[in-house]
Amino acid sequence: MKRSDLIIRFMETLLLPDGTQAGQPFVLREWQKNLIREVYDPSDEQGMRIARQAILSMARKNGKSCLIAGLCLCHLCGPEAVINGQLYSMSIDREQAGILFNYAKSMVYMDEELSERLNITESRKTLQDPISGSIYSVLSGEKKGKMGKSSSFLAFDELAEFGADRTLYDALLTSTAAHKEPMTWAFSTQSPDDKAVLSELIDYGVKVNSGEIDDPTFKCFLYELSKDEDMWEEENWYKANPALGDFRSLEEMRDFARKAKRMPSMSATFQNLYLNRRIDAAANFISSDVWKANGGDPDMTAFDKYPCFGGLDLSAKNDLTALVFCTQDSDRVIHTMPFFWTPQDGLRDREDSDGAPYRLWVEQGYLTAVPGKTIDYRYVAQKLGKLHAKYNIIGIRFDRWRISDLQRALQEVGVEAYIDEKDDPISGGLKLVPHGQGFKDMNPAVELLEDFLIEEMIRHGKNPVLTMCAANVRIQSDPAGNRKFDKIKSTGRIDGMVSLAMGVVGACRKDIDLPSVYETRGILVL
Repeated sequence: MKRSDLIIRFMETLLLPDGTQAGQPFVLREWQKNLIREVYDPSDEQGMRIARQAILSMARKNGKSCLIAGLCLCHLCGPEAVINGQLYSMSIDREQAGILFNYAKSMVYMDEELSERLNITESRKTLQDPISGSIYSVLSGEKKGKMGKSSSFLAFDELAEFGADRTLYDALLTSTAAHKEPMTWAFSTQSPDDKAVLSELIDYGVKVNSGEIDDPTFKCFLYELSKDEDMWEEENWYKANPALGDFRSLEEMRDFARKAKRMPSMSATFQNLYLNRRIDAAANFISSDVWKANGGDPDMTAFDKYPCFGGLDLSAKNDLTALVFCTQDSDRVIHTMPFFWTPQDGLRDREDSDGAPYRLWVEQGYLTAVPGKTIDYRYVAQKLGKLHAKYNIIGIRFDRWRISDLQRALQEVGVEAYIDEKDDPISGGLKLVPHGQGFKDMNPAVELLEDFLIEEMIRHGKNPVLTMCAANVRIQSDPAGNRKFDKIKSTGRIDGMVSLAMGVVGACRKDIDLPSVYETRGILVL
């Protein structure tokens, strides 16, 4: 029996840990079996496996992690196990690398024989096989302590995130030299950078596949849609998604494609994460056409009728401080009420550097110029106090940056405020709710704001400061497809859009007891 047959038979005894087929046997598709055959069957005259490295690059949600987790167990305690093997999965951060561990761990827990055989230490993210003496561990992106490894099996999770820094990759790859049949897998969607480690490996693999380079130890499996092929043609999607229409949802991809046609940030994400194109997913968040379509005047009487929620982005020395209140009416439309502050000193210089008519906006009342080189937060605190006395403000989401300064300012002007980490529906003083700026908190906010904009259900009244921020915003994505606003790659001030996104999330809370834009679409709202 061939080695691939033994691997396939072993993997198909495992159970799937998640997805629509969770708890069902891991039935390998023919394309998955072919990957295994190409890597594990070719052998030399001594019967040793020839392949030592394999690259698997395809669009997200095609089962890369589950497949590699099954192969990891094959090398730990299955037909590919060796005595005292050292197995590692690695990503740029420990949380990402832990994804593969969680797949493998769940497969073990669901298998009576494996759960009795293997020792699992969840706190250290290790699986140990007392019979073979092999151990599988998770490594993160810190360079310290990686040089002393002796690896029999390596799995690089989302290698695109390593960028062009080869230090860790090379350190671990050279750690396999002491083993007779080491195996290294790298699986990832493509990197936008031609100089990235992953891009160099893929380019090398393409030359191997074409016969330009003779290297039977290297295997490259690249599922992508080339840039000269129509990205909106469904038939082309299968080239980057071998599981499309199977366990990779075609309907979800259609829905994302529909939105991506209108939103530049989603178009870039669609090409990179859904079609596996080598393209920068950091794109402008919104097109001018979509923004203009939401430019109707807000109904200010809605703030008298309905509860409202604010988003607050405090500034550094020369940035804007932005406060945007949002309320949702009975037709689910979001009405906005934005306020902006900036230091008076250096305003002319910032006009030149930012290319924005700040002094004109001050004259028109869209922007408040605060005397001095920095913003005195008492101006913000006084405005909050007046608004809190007039409207039913149920909370303000904020970035923790300099929030202690605002708290002191609120106390000085006599505004009772408190921080509520859980955002409980409690009445009383002015409630401040922390809202992180990382992927965890911002991804739901970005998606929610995006959907309202696509449905043309935002009323921003063509506020010129907010419009400037909207034009500047760029998006950053992580390997899982989560997104956030990228202040580094954005082309100017984006504070107003950060505040708008946080305000929209607050205005759509379930406990406000107002209809949601998703009620007829079956999507969960925060």
